[in-house]
Amino acid sequence: EKIDDFEWEGRAVPASRLGYRITKKFVNYFFCRIFDNPSGVFEADMLQPEKQDFQVFVDGIENIAQAMEKSAKLYFEDGIIQDACPPLQAVLHVMAHGHYNGKSIHDPEIRAMFTRDALLASDWYKERLIKKRSLDKALYTRHISYLNEFLQRPGYEAEADRLRIPARLEEARKQLANVDKDEYLQKLVGTLGADPIHK
Repeated sequence: EKIDDFEWEGRAVPASRLGYRITKKFVNYFFCRIFDNPSGVFEADMLQPEKQDFQVFVDGIENIAQAMEKSAKLYFEDGIIQDACPPLQAVLHVMAHGHYNGKSIHDPEIRAMFTRDALLASDWYKERLIKKRSLDKALYTRHISYLNEFLQRPGYEAEADRLRIPARLEEARKQLANVDKDEYLQKLVGTLGADPIHK
């Protein structure tokens, strides 16, 4: 069952940070394969710890939220937050500040950021594709330079023929020309691209 946020003693408790928890029905259905009497092992106050001591339950949630806040703020302090993908940026903002652009993590607009289409359409992803193309261009440029150098070595003519260096050089030139085409970026859509922080 999903755990929702709630109010306690005049303050908001971010219980939804706990996500989902197993229920009695889940225990009876799945754990009966392990235990003769699963309900006897996982009693109601274990499945719902707030029934043991509600104040302790609240304190536990707030401790988790504080730990999340502390760790998330480190991403802002060193600037690495800028390198995170958009949905991860939203999560880190919520962890550190409780909201993202004034919206909670449950806002439909924020939830929509976690779809594949939204990620592929983001500027963050486009930067990765542009970086990937630049790396591929540099790679094939190096290949061409090396193969040309190999062909110019005196006494290596037979070896160059055996290794099919002229054909490889032609293929490298074709690949470089392909990388320079506008549609090359479109061909990269769906790949990981390349991390712009790696120069």
